[in-house]
Amino acid sequence: MTDFATKPTLTGELVVLRPLDEGDYEPMAAAMADPEVARLTGSHGEIGEERAREWMRTRKDQTDRLDLAIVDKATGAVVGEAVLNDWDPDNQCCNFRILIGPAGQGRGLGTEATRLIVGYGIEEIGLHRISLGVYAFNPRAQRAYEKAGFVVEGRLRDSLLWEGQWVDEIVMSVLAPDWKALLSES
Repeated sequence: MTDFATKPTLTGELVVLRPLDEGDYEPMAAAMADPEVARLTGSHGEIGEERAREWMRTRKDQTDRLDLAIVDKATGAVVGEAVLNDWDPDNQCCNFRILIGPAGQGRGLGTEATRLIVGYGIEEIGLHRISLGVYAFNPRAQRAYEKAGFVVEGRLRDSLLWEGQWVDEIVMSVLAPDWKALLSES
């Protein structure tokens, strides 16, 4: 097992995942400013520009997480990010999260980005388990995660208060054997 010090570029048919940096601020800020993206990610409030730029500037230096920009190969535009974080090396696991702005939605970019980063985490880093949480009002994302081998493990009831309504969070994970079985099917 290795750490996340190496920041790869992963290439698929639809997307390129490359290290996130400060130059990605404008497209990421636009994606995060979208009300539907905020809802689907459960993001309350805004992050100031300088704080966000500093965050992006330091991603390449992190050895306990991997933050990759999602680039749409058709346009060359950054449409979001794919992240492996909350790394637990003792248990060979981490968390996954993804954000896709409106320009990248509905074309399979998120599904491919998920497959690319999960494959890297399991095959190159040596992770055994990658988990995530998806809000119950986002079945489209849940289907994309299932296509990448994630399995529903449970539900965190009333995990998010959004516009006065409580929303459950669906907990999912993919294990290394699940991933290998998925690859052998395709």
